[in-house]
Amino acid sequence: MIQQKQYPQEYIDYLIYFHAERDYFECHEILEEYWKEKERPELDEAWVGLIQVAVSLYHQRRNNINGAVKMMRSAITNLNAKDLHILGINAEAFINQLEERLKELTSTKLINYSDLNIPLKDDKLMERCKQICKEENLSWQSPSDLLHKELIHKHTLRDRTEVIKTREWAKTQKLKDDKKE
Repeated sequence: MIQQKQYPQEYIDYLIYFHAERDYFECHEILEEYWKEKERPELDEAWVGLIQVAVSLYHQRRNNINGAVKMMRSAITNLNAKDLHILGINAEAFINQLEERLKELTSTKLINYSDLNIPLKDDKLMERCKQICKEENLSWQSPSDLLHKELIHKHTLRDRTEVIKTREWAKTQKLKDDKKE
């Protein structure tokens, strides 16, 4: 009996945010949290690369071309065929897409934003994602809503109270630790 490949739920969530909601900010958040909390370093470069792809698209959609280029270059450097294969992605097609997008971003002509779909080669993974979309009343590979300001500018509109508190607490702890030395 062939065992179905198990993917982390955070990766499945990333794929849903990426392909159905086009919420690249949440893609970044969910996968970064998973990457930082896991105990084993397997696939570290792949997780970082996928985070960077989402961040690149987030920047591009906001017309921050310099940020998009920087993240896309880093993503291409971090992603490798072996890791992408493990994650059920058609590595050659995906890396070609990313390299083509980077060429577009660095060209002198003005380009309009267009979504990018990760070419999944694991049919069971794709079916699972589509089923989740159906259950949540989402459309798989739907286009970005470029008029949805909360989605496009999410990082500037979110409540950062907890982040600020945590940073202040860490700063205070560091000062206390420095005084002890």
